[in-house]
Amino acid sequence: MKKDFLTVNDFTKEELMDIINLSIAIKKSINSGYNPPLMKGMTLGMIFQQFNLLSQASILDNVCFPMEIAHWKKADAKKRALELIELVGLAGRENAYPAQLSGGMKQRVAIARALTLSPKILLCDEATSALDPATTRSILTLLKKINRELGVTIVIITHQMSVIEEACNRVAILDKSRIAECGEVEEVFRRPKSEIAKQLILGEGAGRSEFTPGGRRVRIVFDGKSAFEPIIADIVLNCKAAVNILFADTRTIDGVIYGQMIVQLPDDADAAQRILNYLSGTGVHYNEEENGDV
Repeated sequence: MKKDFLTVNDFTKEELMDIINLSIAIKKSINSGYNPPLMKGMTLGMIFQQFNLLSQASILDNVCFPMEIAHWKKADAKKRALELIELVGLAGRENAYPAQLSGGMKQRVAIARALTLSPKILLCDEATSALDPATTRSILTLLKKINRELGVTIVIITHQMSVIEEACNRVAILDKSRIAECGEVEEVFRRPKSEIAKQLILGEGAGRSEFTPGGRRVRIVFDGKSAFEPIIADIVLNCKAAVNILFADTRTIDGVIYGQMIVQLPDDADAAQRILNYLSGTGVHYNEEENGDV
């Protein structure tokens, strides 16, 4: 019986990476009739926060390095390297050295190097943490292109929620070495269930200290269709009641604009119920927050 062991045992980030790495190696080894040593069966590439390029080697030699270790013929390795250098947008710079490149360019070289042996999974360990926002977006665009065109599964390890919003389809949120929440990015951002997910998604601006004590609160989530609709104005006009906006935020997830807002309902129970009925009737996603919830 298949068991989702990640929900019941503790793992650090490094241990999760090792599990992914090892499971691929084991599966390939079994399928091939077990060909030791085990790690030869690994079909996984990896890029790092600090690029880890060979400073005394050219871009071409850096990309060729894994193939050299794998005993590829030089002509085949060079051909493969040039193809990947073009793929990552560095065609014509194959003879440059790392010191001559920007941070974004260095990461593109690292990505090309990680793809040389045609991995099925590409692990990105804080791959954009050392980059400025514009460069981060360009690297994420490249990773999405690789996923789309080459069919490579990309696992991104990051503390930046903006990276998740921009590039990912599914997300697993870790808290104290445990998986606190896992699911489709859109669903997790709409309805975060765990405390850590709520904190990460709503941000510090929605912390408990920002809320006035008491009163009923509702978190309204706008999907891509309703993100620009005047929901609050409609509530006031249709329900004849005012609400207090405690927090508001919008973000882009997979190219679609989403938003969320936390409002304090009126003290009058009838007015509050009219508002909830109106939200339900118009199909707007909302959750009533318990006292003490983020």
